[in-house]
Amino acid sequence: MRPTVFIDTSILLRHFLNDDPVRSPKATVFLKRIEEGQVVATLSDTVVFETVFNLERRQGQAKRKIQQDLLPLLELPGVHLPGKRQLREVFDLYVERNIPFADAHHAVVMRRLKISQIASFDKHFDRIPGINRVSL
Repeated sequence: MRPTVFIDTSILLRHFLNDDPVRSPKATVFLKRIEEGQVVATLSDTVVFETVFNLERRQGQAKRKIQQDLLPLLELPGVHLPGKRQLREVFDLYVERNIPFADAHHAVVMRRLKISQIASFDKHFDRIPGINRVSL
């Protein structure tokens, strides 16, 4: 039986940033083991959010690059993630509508729950078809 291991944000960041001569190669080798089916990985939405935030805000990476790098890893069969099925839609809104990742996630959750109105001061919700901001 393959071991199941929870992945922390630091593993993903070391892999994608390749910024630590000791830890980055170890992270990459570990993720390769997941890709090869030797290890089953579990992570939470929080790990995904934290990774996206760090890559975009702290490292200045473009949204499309983050999507292209992170999504294939998250979609691996050996990666278990509660919100996995909706991540492609979240990343599409994040990139195509140029909105924060967390708000893209909110919009996808709203669609799944068939909720069309959101109470928010954030005007970028106006760029999402089918979502209407409530006037306060």
